[in-house]
Amino acid sequence: PLECQSLAAMQSLMDTNFFGLVRLVKEVLPDMKRRRGGHSGVISSLRGLPPLGWGGLGGVGVPSAPSPGRISLVEPGPVTTAFEAKVYEEAERADYSRTDPETADIFTNLYLRNSKDVFASLGQTPEDIAEVT
Repeated sequence: PLECQSLAAMQSLMDTNFFGLVRLVKEVLPDMKRRRGGHSGVISSLRGLPPLGWGGLGGVGVPSAPSPGRISLVEPGPVTTAFEAKVYEEAERADYSRTDPETADIFTNLYLRNSKDVFASLGQTPEDIAEVT
């Protein structure tokens, strides 16, 4: 849940996931405009799509202004990695005392459980993704 996250952790997440992408687009967009064309591909995580009211910091788009160039967002879906396992381990150790009981219950018993089910049934390996990209 959002209220259980430190500002430092949120800043680090945003610096990588949002501002990292902004920095990339700012580097390539002027050249694409100058050349009046170009195509940049960006890989996003599945978690980058739905902004979740109880903790999601994703769901943020990067406007590229009118440009003849294109930026494609690739979202491969659930990919089972050590990162995913670490998320669940940290969630099990998390201190939910800074949120209300209802939010903690929704996060742990609904969101996390459903997320685990999705990754268990639909999770792909990084090799699966590499094979089709």
